[in-house]
Amino acid sequence: MTQTVEIMYKVFIDGREGTTGLQIYDRLSVRNDIELIVLPEELRKDTEARKDCINRADIVFLCLPDAAAKEAVMLCENSETKIIDASTAHRTAPNWAYGFPELSYDFRKSVEREKRIANPGCHASGFISLVYPLVHSGIVNSDYPFVAHSVTGYSGGGKKMIAEYEAPDRDKELDSPRQYGLTLKHKHLPEMTKVCGLSRTPVFNPIVSDYYCGMCVTVPLFADLMNLPMTPQKLRNFYRDYYADAKFICVDEREHSFLGANNFAESNRMEIFIGGNEERLLLCSRFDNLGKGASGAAVQNMNIALDLEEDAFLK
Repeated sequence: MTQTVEIMYKVFIDGREGTTGLQIYDRLSVRNDIELIVLPEELRKDTEARKDCINRADIVFLCLPDAAAKEAVMLCENSETKIIDASTAHRTAPNWAYGFPELSYDFRKSVEREKRIANPGCHASGFISLVYPLVHSGIVNSDYPFVAHSVTGYSGGGKKMIAEYEAPDRDKELDSPRQYGLTLKHKHLPEMTKVCGLSRTPVFNPIVSDYYCGMCVTVPLFADLMNLPMTPQKLRNFYRDYYADAKFICVDEREHSFLGANNFAESNRMEIFIGGNEERLLLCSRFDNLGKGASGAAVQNMNIALDLEEDAFLK
């Protein structure tokens, strides 16, 4: 009788102490097909120790600042090691797959094939989920003057911002939503522009609010600037067909008077809502900024890269 031998993949998380790194660790620590390579606390900044871990791993997650992520890639000498970078460092770099497999067959195949995968940014994920299909399908031109807004929980700001919001003597300003990225040069704009194939950089207005996690990215459109006549229902049908095979993306067919941003906390789901009327349309993408916008997407990309079930240990 032939026994089935279960493959254990070795995974190293470089930067496990940060918000994304901790979430990836929590997601993988319960799996029986993953062996986590863990550096002792006193060695986590030791270059030689990190290099050894990187080259022993099948998958390396980089949860580091951009400069450190670029340096970590240089430490990898094992041609079989696959790297998934959660920073912004390589999202527009040549020869790096962009880890949004639902966008098209080519995006999925690049995640399967490439040894280097850039995990999308959270705000960018919502924007691209809405805009890429429209431009790719010719419904909207690449020079459309896109504007986008994004409401997010404070966890996306990392440990420092989390501490500020959860401090007992915090500033009263934190009780209200706060706009940021006021120079209109948010770090996600390059990937939003490049991945969607836009010739005009969008105006992007992010807003952080007093709740832990969850995100709603909104893109308003003028119907008369689109190449095809569109109504809210026609757009719902379009997105439903476009993402018909997606395991984590669905279209909300309901009508809403209010739309929350934290409805998909602690999940890898993304939901598209279309509002508006025949003249002006409102496109919204809701998801967890720490889930589909970060650690969940990273694990999804790992599953695909290792030829595992895409939704393994994800919800």
